[in-house]
Amino acid sequence: MNDADLEKELKLDRQLCFALYGAAHAFNRAYKPLLEPLGLTYPQYLVMMALWEEDGQQVKALGERLGLDSGTLSPLLKRLEQTGYVERRRDTADERQVFITLTEPGRAMKAHAVRVMRAIGEQTGCTMGELATLRDSLKQLKKRLAEVD
Repeated sequence: MNDADLEKELKLDRQLCFALYGAAHAFNRAYKPLLEPLGLTYPQYLVMMALWEEDGQQVKALGERLGLDSGTLSPLLKRLEQTGYVERRRDTADERQVFITLTEPGRAMKAHAVRVMRAIGEQTGCTMGELATLRDSLKQLKKRLAEVD
C-alpha cells in the first residue's frame, strides 16, 4: 500500500468505529428529551426495558444481559429504586443473591416506552424494516467481534 492509499484509509470519516461512535452519541441525544419526562437516563431506560422483558432478574444476570459491570449497574439500580420504579430483594435462601423487581409505577411506565420507541423510529427517518436490518447487522457485528476475544 502506497502512502496516498494509506492516508486515504486512515481518514477518520472512513472508519466504521467512528461512524458507530457518532451514531451512538446521536441516539443518546435523541433519547434524552424523550426520557427526561419519565425521569430516566438512557442506561436506566435499558435496565427498565430488560425488566419489562423479564421481571425479577438477579443483578448478576441483568448486568450480563446489558453488558454492565456491578460498579456501573449498582448505582443505576439504586437511583431506579429511589425513584420508586424497582425494588431490590435479597434471596432468603442465599443473601448474596439480589433480585430486581419492578414496582407498580415501574410496570406502568412500559406504556410510555412504546411512545419513546416510536418517536425514535420517526426521528431516524427509516422504515421499521430498515431499522430491523440495521439492528440485525449490528448484532451480527457484535457477535463476530466477541468471537475474536
